[in-house]
Amino acid sequence: MNPDRPLDGVRSVKVKLGLLVAASIVAASLVSTIGDRAGVPGWFTLPVTIAAALGVTQWLARGMTSPLREMTAAAARMATGDYSRRVTATSADEVGILAQAFNTMAADLAGADSQRRQLVATVSHELRTPLAAQQALLENLVDGVVRPDDAVLRTALAQAERLGGLVGDLLDLSRVDGGRTPLALALVDVRELVEAAVAEAGVSRRGTVHVVDVPAALHVTADAARLRQLLANLLDNADRHSPPGGRVTVSAGTDGSERWWLVVADEGKGIPVEHAGRIFDRFGSGDDSGGGTGIGLAIASWVCELHGGSIASVPPAPGEHGARLRAVLPRSPRPTSPEADPPQRLETVVPAQPTTRTGVPEASSAPAAGDLPRVEAGGRPTPRPAASAAVPAATPGPVVDSLFGDLWPEAGLAPQVRLLLLCLGVGVLSAIVLPYRGLGVALFAVLVLGGAVLWHTKRARSPWTRLTAVLCVALASLSVLRAAEWLTVLAVLLGIVLLTTALTDAKRLLPLLAGVASWPLAAVRGLPLLGRTVAVTSRIHVLWPVVRTAVVSVVALVVFGGLFASGDAVFGSWAGALVPHLGWDSLTFRTFVGFVMGGALLAAAYVALNPPKVERVALPGARPVAHPWEWLVPVGLVVALSLAFVVAQAAALFGGHAYVQRTTGLTYADYVHQGFGQLTVATLLTLLTVALAARKAPRSTSHDRFLLRVALGSLCALTLLVVASALHRMDLYQQAYGFTVLRVVVDAFELWLGLLVVLVLVAGVRLSGWWLPRAALVSAAAFVLVGGLVSPEAWVAERNIDRLAASGKLDVDYLRSLGPDATPSIATGLPGPLASCLLRDRTPLEPDDLLGWNLGRARAGQVAATVAAVPDPVTCTTWLHTGYQR
Repeated sequence: MNPDRPLDGVRSVKVKLGLLVAASIVAASLVSTIGDRAGVPGWFTLPVTIAAALGVTQWLARGMTSPLREMTAAAARMATGDYSRRVTATSADEVGILAQAFNTMAADLAGADSQRRQLVATVSHELRTPLAAQQALLENLVDGVVRPDDAVLRTALAQAERLGGLVGDLLDLSRVDGGRTPLALALVDVRELVEAAVAEAGVSRRGTVHVVDVPAALHVTADAARLRQLLANLLDNADRHSPPGGRVTVSAGTDGSERWWLVVADEGKGIPVEHAGRIFDRFGSGDDSGGGTGIGLAIASWVCELHGGSIASVPPAPGEHGARLRAVLPRSPRPTSPEADPPQRLETVVPAQPTTRTGVPEASSAPAAGDLPRVEAGGRPTPRPAASAAVPAATPGPVVDSLFGDLWPEAGLAPQVRLLLLCLGVGVLSAIVLPYRGLGVALFAVLVLGGAVLWHTKRARSPWTRLTAVLCVALASLSVLRAAEWLTVLAVLLGIVLLTTALTDAKRLLPLLAGVASWPLAAVRGLPLLGRTVAVTSRIHVLWPVVRTAVVSVVALVVFGGLFASGDAVFGSWAGALVPHLGWDSLTFRTFVGFVMGGALLAAAYVALNPPKVERVALPGARPVAHPWEWLVPVGLVVALSLAFVVAQAAALFGGHAYVQRTTGLTYADYVHQGFGQLTVATLLTLLTVALAARKAPRSTSHDRFLLRVALGSLCALTLLVVASALHRMDLYQQAYGFTVLRVVVDAFELWLGLLVVLVLVAGVRLSGWWLPRAALVSAAAFVLVGGLVSPEAWVAERNIDRLAASGKLDVDYLRSLGPDATPSIATGLPGPLASCLLRDRTPLEPDDLLGWNLGRARAGQVAATVAAVPDPVTCTTWLHTGYQR
């Protein structure tokens, strides 16, 4: 089995596809099971599982579609006249059979094309001499240089006869290509037929002597006209290749009771052995030095085959020289005829060469067949490559090139060995320092190191790129400053969005989303470059020996070290002190982490090296409505509803609790809690409404632009009042029922939506909003950074402690669920016994090392260590279950 094409031996494409799907499912299931058994989180297991399935698919699918792509490339070359390309056909399935048939077809087309070009070369050579002689003769007659006497006219007649013979050969060839030719069988006297043919050949006056050696009693059944054609062509060939005064012998005889033979021999140079096998090929005589079209012998062979016989070149007898052509025919042929070769179309034109006044052509040699031009439309010749040698088709482009098309082309990217090694190094570092540590210095260092690798690969460092780099570093620093994992995850996700906009230079909303999607898609798009890079590393003489040596050394260390450590207690104690304990679960977890981090960095590096053309991702061009009222009516309804809502809010605000309860039957706390989610959704829908109206509203006149500004400005202004109402509702609800991190995050999100509405107002005034997506991203990053610096969990703890002072109530169980960031606020803001109850489990069992250090956890550990012991466990348990009231 070929390891590069493992499924070549399978004889069915369906079976191949089934094996491919089954193998990829098995690989994915195996990797997923290993990760699950080792306790690897799902967001680490999923990308590794997908990569394993894709890797198995890529390995098994290698060679399945490459013949089809090669055929596409070869067919494109055939359209330009190059028939030399061949397809690699190694598989045994339907695609392999198709590739073999394609190669056969290409060889046939190449042969036919070669014959056409050879015909042009030969016919041009034959036509040039008589035409040039006739042209010179006629010019001399017109100019009065010669007189039209018998000798001159005989010369013109000889040239005309030569042209007529050539035209006759071409007509005979067209009849050969026309299909089946019936035989008019009759009894033929061979001697009489030969003497008549010799008499006709003597008219040519080439100076040869014809000798006939045919028995008088030789009678056969044949087509007399075809036999005359056979003899005429053989005699013409012998006359042309015989020296002046040479002898041409025609002999015939019987070959048993069913066959007879006919031999035409001359005293010329003979036929070279290397040409004897192809002198009867169409358009080629094997040796063009004696002239001739190369058609006559092909016609002679066709006549013999038509009768059910054959013709061949036989060596001369000892002591003789010259060519001997021997035809063997049946004495009573069948009345049917074999099929002729399929018709061939001539499409090449070679202009006649100029001649001198003396009738001699300027160049007497025929052009080489491979050098002839192919005339295109418009008369401009283009060179046509020779098709004599089969050249393998160029390797087709990878499948992913056609998958992503013009949206993400790849050109001019050299193998990136250094970049690959850097990404592998970051992956190995991640596998060593990240697992089994909390978020802290190690994660920040890995993120900054990965950013430095990407910064090194970035070709254009624009102001936006520099700004995003600063923001990404600031967001990554939250992993050191705060212990809340959800905050770090949010910061990293936002940093990814900022990073992809810098790598792809996306400005609008859809290109921004396409840029985010390009990061995971780069794991597929970058496979060709990865393959080229790995192939280049195999040529680095030092690299792979070092890798092999390291792998073998590690294996030897593990195997022999384990044997010796288990066989001797002293050696085992030494090994235990020197080597950290690494179980299979730990190795698996670290492998998954290293693969995900290194692979993610490698995918981002590919986006930096070869960013997709995300700006091409756009909605179809919007066609504005014909009448302004088509967009004003729906927008006006939204404005009216928003205005009615604002009036209702004003009535509730000035009417107070009594008015709300009398009107709705709800308490004011229930009233303000009921609509917060709906108002947030209404804000999002308002932004969508503004976008649709701006897309469909006409802007051709100043009146249209005025209406657009007024309508959308009014809607945005009312939306800001809706945002204020939503924030006011949430504030009242938190004052009544307490503060939580989720409520604070939702508050921040609603406030950010309000900022977006303000930005939309600014864009509406300018009627230009290309900068909105980037401004929204920067504002989101600013919100997360400010929130991270403020520490949401600590802020929530402080607000709840302040609420305790105002209402005397405290949700102890929720406050206890807050993370380490809230520990200092709890310790300093609550009474000692209550703080001791909440913080009794906060002291870490093992302090973080330098790589796992985090400011939030460090402060929490210091504060928790100073908290006094719980005074009364029973009271503490009561507080945790029922809450605390002062």
